[in-house]
Amino acid sequence: MPRLKTKSAAKKRFALTGTGKIKRKHAYHSHILTKKETCQKRNLTHTDLVSRDDEKRVKEMLLA
Repeated sequence: MPRLKTKSAAKKRFALTGTGKIKRKHAYHSHILTKKETCQKRNLTHTDLVSRDDEKRVKEMLLA
């Protein structure tokens, strides 16, 4: 059986941490930033972890 390929979209959006958790970036920080408050933009720069509910699906996309 051929090797399963990693999803290209997933490898661009997610990264594995050393402990096996999955890092992600926040949405709403790519364009139309003039109408957003400075505080909101600053909070969107930080990375976050993928929720436990979505972790299994994202790992399948990354480790396929």
